Amino acid sequence: MAPLTMYEERNTGTNLPAQIDIEAVGGDALELLFMAKGGGSANKTFLFQQTRRLLEPERLLAFFDEKIRTLGTTACPPYHLAIVIGGLSAEQCLKTVKLASARELDGLPTSGSPDGRAFRDLELEDQILDLTRAMGLGAQFGGKYFCHDVRVIRLPRHGGSLPVGMGVSCSADRQIRGRIDRDGIWLEALERDPARFLPQGGTGGAAPARIDLDQPMDRVCAALSQLTVGTPVLMSGTMIVARDLVHAELARLMRQGKPLPGYLRDHPVYYAGPARTPQGHASGSFGPTTAARMDPYVPELQAQGASRVMIAKGNRAPEVVASCKRHGGFYLGSVGGAAAVLGRDVIKSVEVIDFGEFGMEAVWRIRVQDFPAFVVTDDKGNDFFTRKPGLTPPG
Repeated sequence: MAPLTMYEERNTGTNLPAQIDIEAVGGDALELLFMAKGGGSANKTFLFQQTRRLLEPERLLAFFDEKIRTLGTTACPPYHLAIVIGGLSAEQCLKTVKLASARELDGLPTSGSPDGRAFRDLELEDQILDLTRAMGLGAQFGGKYFCHDVRVIRLPRHGGSLPVGMGVSCSADRQIRGRIDRDGIWLEALERDPARFLPQGGTGGAAPARIDLDQPMDRVCAALSQLTVGTPVLMSGTMIVARDLVHAELARLMRQGKPLPGYLRDHPVYYAGPARTPQGHASGSFGPTTAARMDPYVPELQAQGASRVMIAKGNRAPEVVASCKRHGGFYLGSVGGAAAVLGRDVIKSVEVIDFGEFGMEAVWRIRVQDFPAFVVTDDKGNDFFTRKPGLTPPG
């Protein structure tokens, strides 16, 4: 197999290579923490190099009010939000963020000491949780439940440096603990029926608009154009599935002056990738991926009449909102974290139609029945996440 250059990538077809950190500690057992991080949540890890001036109560809260908003909803909230203030290096700060997001540091003291021990600030955790509830972002489409919880860790620092780290673990909570000792191999028992914690009853809100995706694209767009931002929709018909690798290949075709495939003009594009299909099912788990990763491609695609209707999760860049206004496009937000339900109840058929060598990132044609989503960005320049006063969120 030929070696790859800096600008080439190939899917290994497995979950390898993996990041594996090993630390020598006391005792005669191996304590293991497995974290299956998704791209959406991993991409929302930030490092801010600040100064001592930040360590004033009002200034610190204003800082986090600004920075937390930049998380958006692309990483499947409600989040487990982790904030680390300080650190003897940027690397120590960010590793602490990751561990705190998995609640691995919950046993820290709740006050500092003159010799610089790490501690949790419970009061600031409550203040920042209240801050997130007042932002109106909610669990993807408004409301107060942007975060499940907040962890704030204070670390010692070098006198000339104040690293501040911020990161999230998504609502799927994808980590599990293990242990190997003289008595055997042990894995943490996880909840097998999380639905028992959900409240019963309907969601209320406006009745969804029904959209026939098998109409010509101009008619699909005309139907969406009648709806306000925040309107729920149920879509039935044909979608095209394409994500990161395919969009990179489409960009290469456009650079070479080659025509785009017709299916990109004829059908909505769903940013997703399927899991393996269980026996007896039409589809495996098939939920939306982070829309923002495809943002750089949208203006050029829409200029050629492609990707006029896009479906994914999370917020989009201002350039995408402007492109939709310029080219008559729409972005519809699907619900992150509902992949298994979509695969079981909504997706009726799945087939590869292009770039089969990309595996799960190939181009798929799927047929859906009552696929739920919300109008997030319309053809008039309106966007749910930056909506002006007077626009009402769904529900």
